[in-house]
Amino acid sequence: MDITPYKQQMQKAVDYLEKELKSLQIGRASAWLVENIDVNLSYGWSLKIPQVWHVTVMDAQTIKIETWDKWELKNVEKAIYDSNSGLTPQNEWSYIMIKIPPLNQERRQEITKQVKSMWEEIKARIRLVRQDAMKDTKKQFDDKLIGEDAHKSNEKEIDSLVKTMNDNIDSIVKIKSEEIMKV
Repeated sequence: MDITPYKQQMQKAVDYLEKELKSLQIGRASAWLVENIDVNLSYGWSLKIPQVWHVTVMDAQTIKIETWDKWELKNVEKAIYDSNSGLTPQNEWSYIMIKIPPLNQERRQEITKQVKSMWEEIKARIRLVRQDAMKDTKKQFDDKLIGEDAHKSNEKEIDSLVKTMNDNIDSIVKIKSEEIMKV
């Protein structure tokens, strides 16, 4: 049995986790903080901020968003407010400035809980993919498409893949949690 499709599904879950963790506001400016924010434009389109606007990290606490169409700044500002990212944009007429406030201990603990929740969600996704893979190898065995040795080998290979993915997820979350709790 080829486990490549299952490995790809698991890797997509890990990639999603990494992307979500990068977008967390942890007291330092990063273009990732605004990268996934959708802006509803005046002429009916919806685009992500970096697709239309230039995002610059000015220093460790400041993000600057510049646009060529100054009439769209209000829409950008509204999208940032509506994103529940905890960011407060300041419309400077020709650009938007976002100051990243330093995190207090309480906020760090809240973000760490959020990271743990993401971790649990991704672990659940990995378990679902494992269940599908195990069902498929069991079905192949029941349908006499593979022998018992191949079935056991497939199960071991699936479990090995799950262990590798889970170790990877644990490592990513541990590093991010430590980063968040650093004062």
